[in-house]
Amino acid sequence: MRLRILLLLTVAAVGVFAFMQSRPISASDQQADGKRAPVIVELFTAEGCSSCPPADALLRKLEAEQPVPNAEIIVLGEHVDYWNELGWKDRFSAAQFTDRQRSYVSDFALDSAYTPQMVIDGRAEMNGSDAKAASKAIAEAARKEKTEVSLQIKSNPDGLPFALYGVDEASGKRNAELVLAITETSLETQVKKGENEGRTLRHTGVVRYWKSFPVERMSVGGTAPLKLDPSWNRANLRVVAFLQDKKTLQILGATSEKLP
Repeated sequence: MRLRILLLLTVAAVGVFAFMQSRPISASDQQADGKRAPVIVELFTAEGCSSCPPADALLRKLEAEQPVPNAEIIVLGEHVDYWNELGWKDRFSAAQFTDRQRSYVSDFALDSAYTPQMVIDGRAEMNGSDAKAASKAIAEAARKEKTEVSLQIKSNPDGLPFALYGVDEASGKRNAELVLAITETSLETQVKKGENEGRTLRHTGVVRYWKSFPVERMSVGGTAPLKLDPSWNRANLRVVAFLQDKKTLQILGATSEKLP
């Protein structure tokens, strides 16, 4: 047992030290080295909503085709639960995504929450089916300076996965949080009731796991266990890490890795 703990701590210490040597990435840096700037695209959706399938299709297209130059599109499908009382219970829905959407409703001064809603890097929102508006917002977000977020997926001696994460240094104290999420692609549901009765719905980037950590210091790094459900298809899982300002809700930096 002592050997296992020692191995885990050694890997974590080396990784955290490496993460803290990084620096903020400017838009010019990204363009110069040919890297795409990570942009988080959140879709608030529901299987009980008849307007949502086109938005789900757009999310799949954005992820698969990566159509916006200079942008690495990282998708998060967040299924809200307020449609569950209207004929069909969405098996992917959770109250935490409804609460998250409400935070955006307040931040964007909207009259109410709606589906499908797409939010780009916490900076812009639009109807989730509006491909033109989404592409424009993604391009604008990619031009913003990014805080570097680093992520590695490791396994402990028992073979259980954990995330080794790091956040670049800042000029002063932050008011932010780091979010670790696990998403699953290639999911299908045959809807038997409600507005989408008889339809087969296809989803990507469905958020299966979500954990946040406060990030107040200039730089931070650490490890976190990744909880996997046996029913999830491991080959279709991706780990996403992003840094979000608590006050403005703007996403400052992000990255993602396929689960080995």
